[in-house]
Amino acid sequence: MSSILIIDDEKAIRKTLSEILSFEGYKIDEAADGEEGLQSFKKTTYDVVLCDIKMPKLDGLEFLQQAMLHNPDVPIIMISGHGNIETAVEAVKKGAYDFIQKPPDLNRLLITIRNAKEHNNLVSETKSLKRRANRIQEMIGTSEAMGKIKETIEKVAPTDARLMITGENGVGKELVARWVHEKSNRASGPLVEVNCAAIPGELIESELFGHEKGSFTSAIKQRIGKFEQANGGTLFLDEIGDMSLNAQAKVLRALQEGKITRVGADKDIQVDVRVIAATNKDLLKEVQEKKFRLDLYHRLSVILIHVPSLNDRKEDIPLLVEHFLKEICTEYGIARKIMSDDAINQLKANNWTGNIRELRNVVERLVILSGKSITREDVKHYVFPHE
Repeated sequence: MSSILIIDDEKAIRKTLSEILSFEGYKIDEAADGEEGLQSFKKTTYDVVLCDIKMPKLDGLEFLQQAMLHNPDVPIIMISGHGNIETAVEAVKKGAYDFIQKPPDLNRLLITIRNAKEHNNLVSETKSLKRRANRIQEMIGTSEAMGKIKETIEKVAPTDARLMITGENGVGKELVARWVHEKSNRASGPLVEVNCAAIPGELIESELFGHEKGSFTSAIKQRIGKFEQANGGTLFLDEIGDMSLNAQAKVLRALQEGKITRVGADKDIQVDVRVIAATNKDLLKEVQEKKFRLDLYHRLSVILIHVPSLNDRKEDIPLLVEHFLKEICTEYGIARKIMSDDAINQLKANNWTGNIRELRNVVERLVILSGKSITREDVKHYVFPHE
């Protein structure tokens, strides 16, 4: 049930608003002045606040200022019988969601409250999504191979050297790229990711370099490419072994000259981008088969980082399992589960063709289907049912 705080020094107004909004299904708290209202505001998280302006002890605008310092996300609707344009403008400038004159029109009040709630939900969802998007996962593992990768990242990240990250699907190449960016001097700039394997060959140039309106049939407006979007930051070219030779030539020029040209344009655009590439292919073999340019390979592979498969660092599985258990239980909002040593040993004996990605999926499955403690029998039943 959504909750609303009504702050007004007139008891009759509070009672009327409370009865109307309670009938509409809201939980209502009341306060007779701004001071009392501020105390309630600090103790409870409300979905919406309705606040009078002219009140003793602490008036509405003073309440608004202090409330915004405490929790700026709660929409506050100012209500006043002494309203004028200047007061309304001042209230909105100080952070009020809206301003309604007394006596309030019931329909407008209900619509404003509903819109304020929806706005608040949208703000919360956006913040949550941003936190999830910006959250960088830890690099879990104490194996010798992981130690070398972390050491290399520490040395390489502060430079602008280009990197080539190799390894099988699911080993965490993207995570390595994210940590290089995070520890670099470009961390405040954008990290733009491109999955070269997911973009059709005929569209890869437009995706990377952008295009001008009318440059081809479906180009109905100008498009800014990934190189421009990454200006001042890092461009991560994942699965670069799947890029067409034509696009490879243009990427090579961008790396050599620090400039790109949009499809259908004749003007060069200067770009300042650090490029990190990744692939699950043997690029030198691709070079021999005329599928990848040798000169581009050398441009991209100033520093080589190979991420080993999970089968090559099984000693890291207990730490990874513990990390995923904590992460997944938090995501699902359930009590933390534990996994027995026998169950972990059973997982260590598996052949992990899908690497870290597969292990996380398996842990998630076990969290969902098992009891409070995940046993070896659970692993046999839910992970290897046909063995």
